[in-house]
Amino acid sequence: MNHLLQMNNVDTRFTLQFEAKKNGQLLREALQEWRISKRALTAIKFDGGMLTVNDVERNVRHILQVGDCVKVTFPPEEKSEGLAIEHGDLSIVYEDDAILVLNKPAHQSTIPSREHPTNSIANLVCGYFQQQGLASTAHIVTRLDRDTSGLLCIAKHAHIHHLTGLAQRKREISRQYEAIVHGHVEQNFQSIIAPIGRKEASIIEREVREDGQYAHTDVKVLKRFSLGAEPMTHVRLQLHTGRTHQIRVHMSHLGHPLVGDDLYGGSRLQIDRQALHCVSLSMEHPLTSVPLHFTSMLNEDMQRLLKESSA
Repeated sequence: MNHLLQMNNVDTRFTLQFEAKKNGQLLREALQEWRISKRALTAIKFDGGMLTVNDVERNVRHILQVGDCVKVTFPPEEKSEGLAIEHGDLSIVYEDDAILVLNKPAHQSTIPSREHPTNSIANLVCGYFQQQGLASTAHIVTRLDRDTSGLLCIAKHAHIHHLTGLAQRKREISRQYEAIVHGHVEQNFQSIIAPIGRKEASIIEREVREDGQYAHTDVKVLKRFSLGAEPMTHVRLQLHTGRTHQIRVHMSHLGHPLVGDDLYGGSRLQIDRQALHCVSLSMEHPLTSVPLHFTSMLNEDMQRLLKESSA
């Protein structure tokens, strides 16, 4: 199957091109095999998209022949409700016509909230897309808490978001984090499998609870050290699920809250945010299936803690 992404000055609508491989197949069936969602087909039909076969507009009941050129033109997207178009600096690690990988600083929200309505990554991405002339909005693939730094991925179109969502459900998008936690973690490697749910009487806080959602985190010790009289451990964490505050909740549950994470028992004496950074992101490109791997160095505040430490 060949994919060709077409973006030009005349028509900024997102377009994919495929080659039919079966005689007598309904266009609807081929589109399903090409992972075009029913929601996307509805939008194409009613909101300004188009399906063509050999440059002739067709409906989903059209019968294909081997070698037919099928073009799927998606309707232009409108900015999501709750997002504003803002302009500012984005630390771009990778970009193509389908995805955008950024290095998010600490103290910046991924999406706007009531407490922090401006300067979110999503708002800035909307402004960036506007500058590029893209008829799209920000689709967050991998989200980070406001005070967590590091790599995050954004889809440039709803269909790409659909494909990355399928990949996430199959656990084909891998993220690794590094953190500095209180105390000396005893085991060099361990898996934390403990369900996470919302803490009663709190809209923000999560906790390990029997009726929570399945959550799995692998923890590897990189270095045990002390900062003054305070024992700490530098750990690498592999997420197998993506629950809200998962790493923070699991490490607190283990008895080793993240340094700086005062919501879950950490101290802010040494750092003014949870010492957590997404250091790597691995995935297959949603259109080409080419393996992609991105890395990010720890923020200076976490590097400082490690440099000031004594083994």
